[in-house]
Amino acid sequence: MEHITATQALAALGQDTRLSVFRLLVRAGRGGKLAGDIAEALSLPGATLSFHLKALAAAGLVSGEQSGRTICYRADFDAMDALVGYLTENCCADDGTQCATSAACAP
Repeated sequence: MEHITATQALAALGQDTRLSVFRLLVRAGRGGKLAGDIAEALSLPGATLSFHLKALAAAGLVSGEQSGRTICYRADFDAMDALVGYLTENCCADDGTQCATSAACAP
């Protein structure tokens, strides 16, 4: 992942409602959730939800698939993994000891 891509993803997630939407979609798994179900779960008006989903999609964190009159939104798990990997790729690299967080991000 490039620095600018990580910056855009973190900026999108740095807003309370968008973080809640993203976490809800992550919890939903690969099946995703319909826009109406997201709005209901988070008590959001449709226009507000649409605004936040657009920002998350622009950052590459979610995608939407239209089926008739409904849209199913899904978290992009590859993008999420890439962001976490970018944040931890140099974890403890200057320390010279075992990584402080987990074996998955050892230098």
